[in-house]
Amino acid sequence: MTIILDNNTYKYETEATIKLFIPAERFEFIYDQTDAPGDIIITRMKKCKSYVYFYSYIRAAGRKARRAGKVSAADFSEKDGEFQICRLLFTMLCDFYGFTPKWGLLTGIRPVRKINLLFKEGYTEKDIRREFSEKYYVSDAKTDIALRTAAIQQPIIPDFSKKTVSIYVSVPFCPTRCSYCSFVSHSMDSAVKLIPQYIEKLCCELEILGDIVKKYGLKVDTIYYGGGTPTSLSADELYRIMKKTSECFDLSAVREYNVEAGRADTITKEKLQVIKQMNATRISINPQTLNDEVLGIIGRRHTAAQVIEAYKLARGLGFDNINMDLIAGLPTESFASFKSTLDRVTELGPDGITIHALTLKRSAGLYQSGKENISNPACEMVDYGIKHLTECGYAPYYMYRQKNTIDNLENIGYSRPGKESLYNIYIMDETQTILGAGCAASTKLVDEENRISRVMNYKFPYEYINRFDELMKKKDEVRAFFE
Repeated sequence: MTIILDNNTYKYETEATIKLFIPAERFEFIYDQTDAPGDIIITRMKKCKSYVYFYSYIRAAGRKARRAGKVSAADFSEKDGEFQICRLLFTMLCDFYGFTPKWGLLTGIRPVRKINLLFKEGYTEKDIRREFSEKYYVSDAKTDIALRTAAIQQPIIPDFSKKTVSIYVSVPFCPTRCSYCSFVSHSMDSAVKLIPQYIEKLCCELEILGDIVKKYGLKVDTIYYGGGTPTSLSADELYRIMKKTSECFDLSAVREYNVEAGRADTITKEKLQVIKQMNATRISINPQTLNDEVLGIIGRRHTAAQVIEAYKLARGLGFDNINMDLIAGLPTESFASFKSTLDRVTELGPDGITIHALTLKRSAGLYQSGKENISNPACEMVDYGIKHLTECGYAPYYMYRQKNTIDNLENIGYSRPGKESLYNIYIMDETQTILGAGCAASTKLVDEENRISRVMNYKFPYEYINRFDELMKKKDEVRAFFE
């Protein structure tokens, strides 16, 4: 489909709005034309002396529709122009396709952060419900779950302190690459030769960040080992990195230390003992599904039985905060299969359960066959997750959304009271500086005015290794922030 932007340049939000109705499709954007062959969508803005006029038009599948509107020129701003075009486009597409997305016009990643900010501005819950319904067309059900999540976060989010930081450590290796994955991760078959050099450079970067923390008197609040799958490494390799972390940072005030143990085919007693010995307080064991057939289809080399065995092993070693991730909408998975997985997981009794909705990312293998997955029952799965987990005593504590997610759904982390992941809340609410180490890690610097600047590490392990000295010069930006 061709998208024509006439007298406006609002490409990003226009595309995000259209994808609510037409996911898993590539668009061609052209500017300042009136027509093009084939299926098209047009957004047009015209500024006059008294008014700014807006227009949207669609021609697709042998049908046509259009909408028009205007605002006072005296009240117009460029940001308002973007919103007015998207609002007009949204209502037109709702009528054209015969449905209204449950998150309405809200396309942002962090709907709960939006609620938290509105509360800070003095909005009441009633005000927020009205804003979400009348301005953004969000359904009552989605507003409810977002407000429930915000209510859990309110007493947890700390007062801002520039001197308090979290640490993210990237281990970008996995046994195999899952078909839905778009993270910068490398299968062990192809990346094993990079691991020794990667660990050496990663430990050097931890030393540099440790020096910054010490020099500027910073306090480390949480640590998160992600990837990839950190337990893809051997027990000795994992020990080396975690030992270096404890040497570089004062961990006495750390309130949460996360390690993504991730896939059952990487978990051993020796690795869990290392994680426990190095004082990690929270781990994730992520089945995604307990259907062996679906596990094979998405590229996982473990069984449901191995997941359960790994979970019981971790419990036996004394881990008292274990999270398990599931994905709603995996290819070939039925609602009955997802329900069975969630029921079995809740019977195990993990402290947290995160339900992700399948996202068709361009760099993931599933993207090419994305349209085949659009009609799967992900929405029914997510709705069951909300109901069942609430009944089992879990509450939603963090939420985020992504582009190209099936049914325009959300990802929600649920936990038992007191077992919420602080790091997950902080990264979604963007209220704390996070210092990133390792390839594809992002350092997010948050100042007193909640302005955010990012310092990105190189994306791929070989680039991270080969250009390490050049990369470390970027740490001057971090030092300057704390001066």
